[in-house]
Amino acid sequence: MVMTMAMSYLLASAGALLLVFLHLPPLATAQPLPWQLCNDTAGNFTEKSAYQANIRRLEAALPSNASTSPALYATGVAGTAPDVVYALALCRGDTNASSCARCVASQFQNAQQLCALNKGATMFDDPCILRYADWDFLANTTDNRGVFLAWSFDNVSSSEAPAFDAASGRLVNATADYAAADPVRRFGTGEVAFDQNYTKIYSLAQCTPDMAAADCRACLGNIIRRFTATYFTGKHGGRVFGVRCTYRFETYSFFSGRPLLQLPGPPPPPAANATPPVTVTGQGRRRNRTGLVLAIALPVVAAILALAVICFCFWRRTEAAQKDSGKPPYSTNPDDIQNIDPLLLDLSTLRAATDNFSESNKLGEGGFGAVYKGILSDGQEIAVKRLSLGSSQGIEELKTELVLVAKLQHKNLVRLIGVCFEEDEKLVVYEYMPNRSLDTILFDSQRSKELDWGKRLKIVNGVARGLQYLHEESQLKIVHRDLKPSNVLLDSDFNPKISDFGLAKLFDMDQSQGVTSHIAGTYGYMAPEYAMHGQYSAKSDVFSLGVLILEMVTGRKSNTFDDSEQSVDLLSLVWEHWTTGTIAELLDPFLLGRRAPQDQMSKLVNIGLLCVQDNPADRPMMSTVNVMLSSDTVSLQVPSKPTFCIPEMQDPSHLYSNAYNRAMKWQSTDKSKAPMSPNEVTLTELEPR
Repeated sequence: MVMTMAMSYLLASAGALLLVFLHLPPLATAQPLPWQLCNDTAGNFTEKSAYQANIRRLEAALPSNASTSPALYATGVAGTAPDVVYALALCRGDTNASSCARCVASQFQNAQQLCALNKGATMFDDPCILRYADWDFLANTTDNRGVFLAWSFDNVSSSEAPAFDAASGRLVNATADYAAADPVRRFGTGEVAFDQNYTKIYSLAQCTPDMAAADCRACLGNIIRRFTATYFTGKHGGRVFGVRCTYRFETYSFFSGRPLLQLPGPPPPPAANATPPVTVTGQGRRRNRTGLVLAIALPVVAAILALAVICFCFWRRTEAAQKDSGKPPYSTNPDDIQNIDPLLLDLSTLRAATDNFSESNKLGEGGFGAVYKGILSDGQEIAVKRLSLGSSQGIEELKTELVLVAKLQHKNLVRLIGVCFEEDEKLVVYEYMPNRSLDTILFDSQRSKELDWGKRLKIVNGVARGLQYLHEESQLKIVHRDLKPSNVLLDSDFNPKISDFGLAKLFDMDQSQGVTSHIAGTYGYMAPEYAMHGQYSAKSDVFSLGVLILEMVTGRKSNTFDDSEQSVDLLSLVWEHWTTGTIAELLDPFLLGRRAPQDQMSKLVNIGLLCVQDNPADRPMMSTVNVMLSSDTVSLQVPSKPTFCIPEMQDPSHLYSNAYNRAMKWQSTDKSKAPMSPNEVTLTELEPR
């Protein structure tokens, strides 16, 4: 499939999901169609067998039969049991006969390469679909199991999303009506005008022509209801690829010819500066209207000017006071720290709660200062983060953290209780987490026994959901940039909450990546593109999550190294055991002793490796990671070797050269690297029999 927009698509199969990321230029070269669904549960056939001969017979007949059919559709059956083969080929209604024949013929060849020796295969391509199997799926024309779901990674702006979703939904349903009413091809295309940013929305719908009109519309209605609200809300485009019915919408024309259906667009909004029409019946009325306009406009202008003068004087006075007092310009003026006025706490309250920040109440110490446990007068337990006294270090990061955390509400993000800026103190108050941070348990030889498999899975799932909220679901779009076990706090039930947003970056909703010259974070959890080039994105957090997942499964730290030549980082160690089939040797012995399911542990290793792929385009989005984690019926694509890691070093001056040299060495020596598209991560659910 050739696409003209720089968007990534996520694909899913019915029931569970089949997921594929496509990242188009400028990020990477698009992974082209076809997309295959291989049914290896049906068993395999052998070379030169009767079953293979029957596939060859259908391969010779169906391209011609489909292309010469008025409906561009053909079915076929070859052989007898137990070697009988059933097949279906459907070309898109806007293609021509020769293109249809070429597509069907190529899909037979692709199926035998991509689903080698599988008795069942489904191939989705533009402009055709092919399925063959050893069971009679042709008998049920309404069976649409085994579909692919795809949507644009890019979002419509939040202000336009409701209107865009309404317009695209109206168009998709109208196109489905048109397709169901087409007696020959069960095919329809449509367009609707929208606005200046998205001039038009285009859609396509199709069913197999052997379906009744009512069955076709019911099939389309089912996939529209199932997927539109869940996955396509606010997206530039989306599609559902099914054998029996399919639909698609985009903000660019993706089909041939003029649309078969054209809907009227929404009425244009009134101009912002438009004035009501004036009906003039005489000179006196015109004069009255002019006076009325002046009577309204002049006081408004005067008020604006007065407000501007007041603000300017206030700014000059504040600046002068800062210079006179010698205080830095980052003072704790509430204007500098937005949206936290209702959260301001008295210093005396926090001193009483922490016993004047006594050592016995200290929970730990980080880069910006110590954290203390406290108890408020109402009995609420709190954790107080105290910025180092007399230091300006970290104030901007602290402001960032306050602004972000105050706006975020999710059960897997730590909750902000309040803040205090009195005298020289800069204090942030969070909910108290009895089990403290994940690293204090996971890497403690005794306490790690508290983390059985169920708790570890709960922690991984919770962190992944929290990141998805930050990246894709909150009113803000946030990259954390410092995800690691010490920034994952655990409540009394071991529910995880992501904390420490001091390094977080706020993105515009349509922004996908940023660049900084100030590399901050923790070595061992940094994505390679960020550590070496300062490039960060949501995929940077995905990398960090992948490292955390591998730590959870193995019980080993990512960034523990010695000076030995034989010292191997965690990613390389996991990869070595993964490729040699000995991953069980690396799994946490405590989990194995408690009979934790090895298949689930291996699944998490696979997901972790997919998350730490070198190229950000190869890593899944957080929504995809959550699908992988929540589904028990998917098989994951084989990852490529993670060739990059950064150890924690005493002397960071050697960071870039050492990391770069190691990466280049591994890339040059690893000639047996498992083949993988640089743009695709695939989860495949085999269709039910």
